[in-house]
Amino acid sequence: MNIHLHIERLILDGLPLEQRDGAQMRVAVEAELTRLLSESGLGESYANGGAFASLRADTIHATDVRPQPLGTQIAHAVYGSIGTPNQSETK
Repeated sequence: MNIHLHIERLILDGLPLEQRDGAQMRVAVEAELTRLLSESGLGESYANGGAFASLRADTIHATDVRPQPLGTQIAHAVYGSIGTPNQSETK
């Protein structure tokens, strides 16, 4: 399976991040989300692919706001909305 994932815009309200953290955060989210999709696939309603104007992810409780760990947590929240059932838990 070939996965091409590009996040054009990532809006994170209420997080104490610096502007310089944006690129690292996007890369972390893209990398983890690509890994989850490669390992577990998409939910049925998204299986035909396409572009999505927006997605609403589950709420996260950030305990570590560094770009890498927070990006991983965000990716899991997003995957919970688009992935196969019961596959979004941290591995």
